[in-house]
Amino acid sequence: MEWAVIVSVLVMTILSLLRVNVIIAIIAAALTAGMMTGLGLIESIEMLVSGMGGQASTALSYILLGAFAVAISYTGITGILVNFLIRVLTGKKTMMVLVIAGAASLSQNVVPVHIAFIPILIPPMLKVFDNMRIDRRGVAAALTFGLKAPYLMIPAGFGLIFHQTMVESMAASGVELSVQETALSMLIPGLGMVVGLLIAVFFSYRGDRDAVSGAGGTVAPEQQVELKEVKFNRTHLFTLIAIAGALVVQIITGNLIAGALTGLVLMFVFLAVPFNRGDQVVSEGIGMMGTIAFVMLIASGYAQVLQETGSIEALVEMSSGILGDNQPLIAFVLLLVGLIVTLGIGSSFGTIPIVAALFVPICVGAGFSPLATAALIGTAGGLGDAGSPASDSTLGPTSGLNADGKHHHIWDTVVPTFIHYNIPLFIFGWVAALVL
Repeated sequence: MEWAVIVSVLVMTILSLLRVNVIIAIIAAALTAGMMTGLGLIESIEMLVSGMGGQASTALSYILLGAFAVAISYTGITGILVNFLIRVLTGKKTMMVLVIAGAASLSQNVVPVHIAFIPILIPPMLKVFDNMRIDRRGVAAALTFGLKAPYLMIPAGFGLIFHQTMVESMAASGVELSVQETALSMLIPGLGMVVGLLIAVFFSYRGDRDAVSGAGGTVAPEQQVELKEVKFNRTHLFTLIAIAGALVVQIITGNLIAGALTGLVLMFVFLAVPFNRGDQVVSEGIGMMGTIAFVMLIASGYAQVLQETGSIEALVEMSSGILGDNQPLIAFVLLLVGLIVTLGIGSSFGTIPIVAALFVPICVGAGFSPLATAALIGTAGGLGDAGSPASDSTLGPTSGLNADGKHHHIWDTVVPTFIHYNIPLFIFGWVAALVL
């Protein structure tokens, strides 16, 4: 039973590397795990479907955030940003990629639209990327950094949800910490992601690279960038107010759906978007984020199969039973388990409650401090997120960079982000567990 997690994740990884659709790959992995633990094919399918509701709230929030992002784009305010970036940064490849990483970081803590901004901001810039011969793998790394590093280190916006989940999950197992303390425990692992970004931007993907038509599995029309001068007006002011309102409500309630709905309602109340455009905005939001939302649902079902069959618990018990009280080795193995589990589930938020319930007793027994335990849990939850085919941190960048069919999800997003973020995050998280 303990091998079900490892084998099923390998199935998903191999199928993804062979360019099998990620949804099919996750379903195959879930069925593999189910049947390896004694379930029949139909039972495995039923358990997969029953677990899909675990990410229903996240999936709905993504669709609403997609509609909110479409509404923002409708006002033309994103055109101001795109034109500014193109005008100021054309010819400055490294600076362009770093600015994109900074803009992506704002989507987690300041303007809580998460990945919904990518299909709006990135496609108009693809032609510029091609003209500058920018390596899109570097842009993918920059986007993934902005989608992940801020919430690991900063307890605001999505980061507040992440750290509150850590606090509640650890408290359920008997270890009490505050949000501020869990954020402190993640500073060293987060620094590993900063190192990974710098390596990707200044070394790995600094050179010229031509994007190839059809590399992403489709051949789409070339994106045309029209540098029209857009002046700031009253509609843009109302749009900024709607964004601020969405942020405030999301922080106060801790609920992404409430924040997205607030932003959408304010856009219509202020007439930044006409009422008769409501159907179009929602339809485009679903079209933009629907696939990602559905992948998250399938990944939740996979997590249910692993959890209900006891596969993850068996893997942890097998690992911890042979380690004794060797803290460096225990930390290494726990992080390795976290990497494997999160690669399969594809969600750090969804992984935290699972690994916390399993890790806390082991860490307490081995003498790890509460901060070190939090570092292990937070890092284990974050590991794999950047390199999982099913993660929104990889699906989001691909949704924008493959708008013209020239960017492959696995080889141009998943593999680069796995190498540049999971490896340093693993190392820095391991160090944090030993020094905190």
